[in-house]
Amino acid sequence: MLTELRVRDLAVIADVTLPLAPGLNVLTGETGAGKSMLVDALALLLGERASGEIVRPAAQKAVIEGAFEFTPTDLSRLLPPFIALGVEPEGGRLVLKREITGEGRSRVWVNGSPTAVGVLARLGALLVDLHGQHETQSLLRADAQRDILDAHGDAGVERVAVRDAHERLRELERREEALQARHEEVRRKADYLRHVVDEIGRATPQLGEDDALETEAKRLAHADELGRLSRELEQALDTAGLARAARLVASLRRLDPSVAKWQELLDGAFANVEELAQTAREYAVRIEADPGRLAAVEQRRDALFRLTQKYGPTLADVLATRDRSTRELELLDTADFDLRAIGGQRENAAADFARACAALTAKRAQAAERLAQAVNEVLPALGMAGGRCAARLAPRPTPNAQGSEDVVFEVRLNVGMEARPLAKAASGGELSRLMLALKVVLAEHDAVPTLVFDEVDQGIGGEVGGRVGQALAAVARGGDRGRQVLVITHLPQIAVYADHHLVVQKGARSGIATSDVQVLAGEARTREVARLLGDRDSASALRHAAELLRKGSRTPAARSGTRPRPASPPRP
Repeated sequence: MLTELRVRDLAVIADVTLPLAPGLNVLTGETGAGKSMLVDALALLLGERASGEIVRPAAQKAVIEGAFEFTPTDLSRLLPPFIALGVEPEGGRLVLKREITGEGRSRVWVNGSPTAVGVLARLGALLVDLHGQHETQSLLRADAQRDILDAHGDAGVERVAVRDAHERLRELERREEALQARHEEVRRKADYLRHVVDEIGRATPQLGEDDALETEAKRLAHADELGRLSRELEQALDTAGLARAARLVASLRRLDPSVAKWQELLDGAFANVEELAQTAREYAVRIEADPGRLAAVEQRRDALFRLTQKYGPTLADVLATRDRSTRELELLDTADFDLRAIGGQRENAAADFARACAALTAKRAQAAERLAQAVNEVLPALGMAGGRCAARLAPRPTPNAQGSEDVVFEVRLNVGMEARPLAKAASGGELSRLMLALKVVLAEHDAVPTLVFDEVDQGIGGEVGGRVGQALAAVARGGDRGRQVLVITHLPQIAVYADHHLVVQKGARSGIATSDVQVLAGEARTREVARLLGDRDSASALRHAAELLRKGSRTPAARSGTRPRPASPPRP
């Protein structure tokens, strides 16, 4: 949850720290005191576009900081998407900071490390759901509506089955398309491939053959010179010098026996010279000019050179081209069989996908009926007696990984009006109360830990305001884990249900209008509720405020998070 929001030099705010708590947080104050500005600051902290015009006069930059703390349950759920964003809480805590200069430039940090504004926006979708006139509301997104309906209908297993069946079908379609394309390509160039295999096959090149032929060609081209040089080498290996060396070694040994080991070296020299002379003699005998063989070698080299020019650059490449062409030609014989096999698998996968989609559609249809009934029970209590909400399943031309239909939340705000998609139906208070009704019903499925409602009390009062307060308390304390709710209101009937009541007050500092925030309790809270009733100082208003606060603390919805009862029908 959001435990603290600090705002500096933003519009009428000089330096305000907003301490928040679990459950229902209510923010009240005079009109124009800066209540909604704090919500705007939170939106900026969570990635909304910023303009330099929001910076407080005479200040260089606006600074917004927010601290979020997570329960072990929330942290285990949020950690994977955090890690995907390159963010990791420290001690179960995230601290976000954004600076906005007078030129409109932004700098952003998460736990002290610089990051991008886009990361804030993606974090914001995980951490806070803002409901107000200017904020993007998650429930208006088509994907969010689909997720909500599936969660309400406990369709997780069916969703996974559709996703997996779709992926299996798409994989087989891709394989079939790729094989068909290869088959067509081989069919188009079959004559060329046969020519390649035949040309290389007739030449029967061998690895290393070109190097061996080059060596043989040089030897045949210089046969006379090689014969002459080898004979001269044989003659040059005269052993007379070595015989004299043997005598000298013998004389040395008589005078110094330690040089006896030299004899082994001398004996080796004799053996090597004799072996080299014999080798040179045999080489000279073998070397002879053979114009016919030289012509044959050069002809073979030319043939191999033409192959490497066409299919090379090396003989290894030539042989690889032959093998590859052979395999492609084999595809002509096997592709039809393989295509039939894949086609059969694809048809089975398509049938599995259709069955999975049908099962998901059935779950969604049941969930849509239950969701509409539950939300429509709540709407009258929120001052929308003629309002109706429904989740319509709009069939898709082509099913995808999300199923056979799109989910569209539709609403009718008054009797006699046509139902319209939620995203186009209303704005301000009506839309906020509609969102609140959905939140009441869907509290146990809502994954976002902090909800913010601005303008939820627009156009209502009296008993309906009390019902809205009960609904907000139900959202804050409902479900298995509850959640944090921040509400900006001017209605005492809502304020009395707060677990944590804050007031925004406007004054002047250094000649500039300035807002400040205080946490209220006891008598101070009673006086603020009396002010909301119209007179903070009159005894009757104070008594009324105290009675409302007692009622708010006693209400079952406030204590246990139960759904608010529908408003009683008007008397005839």
